[in-house]
Amino acid sequence: MWGIFLVDQKSNFGYNTCMKLDTNEILQWAGAVFIIAGHSLNAVGPEAYPYNILAFFVGTVLFFAWTVRVANKPQMAVNLVALALGLTGLIKAFG
Repeated sequence: MWGIFLVDQKSNFGYNTCMKLDTNEILQWAGAVFIIAGHSLNAVGPEAYPYNILAFFVGTVLFFAWTVRVANKPQMAVNLVALALGLTGLIKAFG
């Protein structure tokens, strides 16, 4: 498949839109999918419990892995708090 060749106007850096995703992008996109799934399950209502918590937890683990890789300390702190809260919910749900 042919990709579209784009040029960043500021740096004149060209890149192909069909480039292989790197690990950081995969972690972020996979995390985003699980976070969106968690929100979707929340919209379903109580019937989705505890799968909504599980989806958020998996998404947060993936985003946490990304924050460690890129050393994004503020986001790492947010993810650690979210993981602690998610783990509390999972323990409550699965006992």
